[in-house]
Amino acid sequence: MTTTDQRTESRRICGEHLEAPHTVEGTKFCPIEISVKGKWISVPTLKLGNRAIITRGKTLKMALIHDEAWMEMELEDPDGCVRELKAQGSDGLRADIFTFAQKVPGAAPKFDYLFEWDSIAAADTTSFKQWWESLPQESRKNVRRSQKRGVTISVRCFDDELVRGIAGVHNESTLRQGEPNAYYGKTLEQIKKDHSAFVNRSDFICAYLGTELIGFLKLVHRGDVASILNLATKASQYDKRPANALIAKAVELCEARKVRYLTYGMFNYGNKRDNPLREFKSRNGFEEVLTPRFYIPLTTWGKLCMKLKLHRGLLGILPHSVIMMGIKARTSWYNLKH
Repeated sequence: MTTTDQRTESRRICGEHLEAPHTVEGTKFCPIEISVKGKWISVPTLKLGNRAIITRGKTLKMALIHDEAWMEMELEDPDGCVRELKAQGSDGLRADIFTFAQKVPGAAPKFDYLFEWDSIAAADTTSFKQWWESLPQESRKNVRRSQKRGVTISVRCFDDELVRGIAGVHNESTLRQGEPNAYYGKTLEQIKKDHSAFVNRSDFICAYLGTELIGFLKLVHRGDVASILNLATKASQYDKRPANALIAKAVELCEARKVRYLTYGMFNYGNKRDNPLREFKSRNGFEEVLTPRFYIPLTTWGKLCMKLKLHRGLLGILPHSVIMMGIKARTSWYNLKH
């Protein structure tokens, strides 16, 4: 199975490439580069302390913390963020709703704002032995099968050699999980930029067959939590089960560093429930952990949209059956097109 974290999301926000900010009414307002479906674009940003707030959406503008899923600390002063967002003039960052979340393990909500539960895929990594024994027998066999078929796992530095190997993984196919592969055909410099975020607190876990890189997992450390930012393997080497071996190594590293939880994106994406990615996560010891996500309306339009539940997006509004029909139709179209 070939997997990439949060592949089912319609947008991706990753990397930290800030340009020089200029001041707007006492706050730092600057453009920032973000990656959306593998393409880097510049978007307006409100810089508050060590956090950058961006907006998403057109008709309904949602303000969110850039790279929130990869930050070490939770937001401690949401009131200050709300004040700054409401104070933005016509030249500032305009938003209708501000949203932020608490980290795993999903303790009781810390604030009095309206919240809904985020469904996070998380594995308890305090004990590798307990995690291993909780796996289905087939999953344990897959890890052993990977070893028997010659796959070796190692943690590598992010250097030019690794970038070339990652490019080889990405360039195997124009499609990945039924969607266009956003990384296919990129130059080495572009691949390096795509994967250079958080390198000072990341591990690149690599699966090799001889000298060939057949899969990699990028693990970002966030204090007592570590999160999988990327997991990709060569479909042609699926029978070697490199993805299972990579996750096993990630859990082993987490235990050694006394990391309590390993997270792998969302467990349920809105009303989208059963799907191959969720099944893969379940078979590898990930379970649903609920964490509060807060929503704060900033405008009258934002209040109305929240009453109508429009802030949940299509995956949070449409029934599961309709979502799956759309995914099947999209996959068929891409297969025909490519």
